[in-house]
Amino acid sequence: MSVPGAVAELRERPVSAGDLVAGGLAPASTAQVAGQRLSLFGGDFTLPTLVLRESAVEQNVAGMAAWCAAAGVELAPHGKTTMAPQLFARQLAAGAWGMTAATAGHLRAYRAFGVPRILLANELTDPAAVAWLAAGLAADPGFDCYVYVDSLAGIALLDGVLRERSPLARPLPVLVELGQPGGRTGCRSVPEAVAVATTAAGTGTLRLAGAAGYEGSIGHDTEPGTLAAIGSFCRDLHQLGERLGDLVPGPEPVLVSAGGSSYFDIVAAALTQPTGDRRPLRAVLRSGAYITHDHGLYATLSPGRPGQTARTGPGLVPALELWAGVLSRPEPGLALLNAGRRDAPFDQGNPIPLWVRPRGSEAIGPAAGLRVTKLDDQHAYLAVPPDASLAPGDLVGLGISHPCTAFDKWRLLPMVDDGYRVTDLIHTFF
Repeated sequence: MSVPGAVAELRERPVSAGDLVAGGLAPASTAQVAGQRLSLFGGDFTLPTLVLRESAVEQNVAGMAAWCAAAGVELAPHGKTTMAPQLFARQLAAGAWGMTAATAGHLRAYRAFGVPRILLANELTDPAAVAWLAAGLAADPGFDCYVYVDSLAGIALLDGVLRERSPLARPLPVLVELGQPGGRTGCRSVPEAVAVATTAAGTGTLRLAGAAGYEGSIGHDTEPGTLAAIGSFCRDLHQLGERLGDLVPGPEPVLVSAGGSSYFDIVAAALTQPTGDRRPLRAVLRSGAYITHDHGLYATLSPGRPGQTARTGPGLVPALELWAGVLSRPEPGLALLNAGRRDAPFDQGNPIPLWVRPRGSEAIGPAAGLRVTKLDDQHAYLAVPPDASLAPGDLVGLGISHPCTAFDKWRLLPMVDDGYRVTDLIHTFF
């Protein structure tokens, strides 16, 4: 089944009566709910709820696609950020080369919705998952999948499982992973990676396709030393890709892939450098968080943010807002909201108050002077000016920091227009 066809079926799925956000609308389908253009604040949706602003999603998807095309790189968005096939469909329709996954479970979920090309940005060491993938590649000649290798032991594991399936329909494409000392997976040097790639190329069950790495674990700031280290790593990855030219079969360029959502400009600049008389490279970015951006982590790290001129980017804007209600004003400088760690990411900072919508009013104003100081499971502690008029029943719109730990808390997210009318319900599959 194609991705558009699978998403069309998904939109016909009835909303569950047990859904925290829209259970009162059951058994209407997603498409039926979207067709009503209901107000988020009209009583049909339960708060707190995390919402997606459709205009921001559209701007980010189109902007990143255009930026990648201009930079000369392909884009394989990391789907772990959202695990939302409806959003995958938007990314693929905008020209994404494929989708990136992190686990064997992601592979199965992506394939259930027809994703035709998947880059598994990880080693695959589960024999059952290897066998499942080999069967999927044999069953569908149009399915394309790449996995990582970073050791002779890992290659032996893949090779052994695949040999049990002899004769193999086609070799499994692999990318040798380059890492950093003290980092996570990946060979610790270019020569080590070349040795691993040489072994993979000689198996017969694997097809060496190129190299990959992840620069985001080097640092989480924009200090000159961090940016320099990231640039150096990406140049090493480019060098590795060049050295694999004689090992990668066929006429296609050698695939080189990197890129989280913070430093993709540095990645693109390094991986698109000319290769001279060596075999050309195909650079693939794996950015994931760009589709929603945020008001915290990526707002401070991503290229092209307001006021920054040294690093250019696609002009990403935050698309996620968490709307919650005021429960109590137990002290003059304190308010409690009905949203907490179960509802919002907190690993990279607390939610950021953006808007206030007073009870009984349709007016939305800025959340001046408000700050989230602490989260419990279902409560946010909101510092407020003592003379603030914030009262129980008022609503507060919060920005988030780090979308990769936001979507997994919600199995259904309303997508809204700029007037907070619901245009779609986005399903997640964590």
